[in-house]
Amino acid sequence: MTTVTTDPYSGLQMVELSHMWGHSAPSMPGDADVLIYRSVKHAQHGVMAQRLKMVMHSGTHMNTPLHLIQKGAGAADIALDHFFGNGVILDIPKKRWELVTAQDLAAARPEVRDGDFVVIVTGWHAKYSDSLEYFGESPGLAKDGAEWLVKKGVKLVAMDTPQIDHPLATSLGPHRGGPLMKRLPAKFKDETGLDPQKEHPEWNVAHKILLAAGIPTIEQVGGDVKVLLGKRATLVATPWNWKQGDACQVRFMALTDPSGTCRIEAGTAA
Repeated sequence: MTTVTTDPYSGLQMVELSHMWGHSAPSMPGDADVLIYRSVKHAQHGVMAQRLKMVMHSGTHMNTPLHLIQKGAGAADIALDHFFGNGVILDIPKKRWELVTAQDLAAARPEVRDGDFVVIVTGWHAKYSDSLEYFGESPGLAKDGAEWLVKKGVKLVAMDTPQIDHPLATSLGPHRGGPLMKRLPAKFKDETGLDPQKEHPEWNVAHKILLAAGIPTIEQVGGDVKVLLGKRATLVATPWNWKQGDACQVRFMALTDPSGTCRIEAGTAA
């Protein structure tokens, strides 16, 4: 599969940042699987149409403020400049159950600028699968990391993890109807010697901080993101124009200039 596609007219290069999505897409514990079937088939009707039933939070998807903030903006209410703009792909490797902190973000290069799109790559995208490891042992964004990003005035935050927060700070752990992964709290305590409720006392704290500030988030970044580590790029996300939409799948991609700068060719007046 081609990692980079080059536009023959501008010379700009396009890179896929989304995981492949479909019937077998890994689903969050507690959520039903994506169900897709052909209601109209070529062999029978000479045309194909598919139907699907799903939770919107599967695969590479965007979360809107409405997801965690009552009366927050839905997908159709978010300004378009949150979906297309320049930003950074930060290489911040993390092992299981580690946190991306404000210190990590401040030290990462290229530096984060005001108004940037920020893609945080921990390396966890390589584990994308229906597994305890992928969902239950992933790194997450620390509370102080989310606060740092808000102070920087970023437009969008994307991560290559199943969720923005550490899994023990979500309902996968002992929060709000959890643990949805029954074995997870005991496994964490046995293997780290730490109490999950003391280490992660607040539910979805980092994610709520970002969404409360009007910053949409993308979870489960994947594709060929590794070829852009430590680089600046123009980033494009394509959510639905959906009133009251809390989340939806996105095709997430990057545009880069081989010369090393970010540019989009200016149009000419008609």
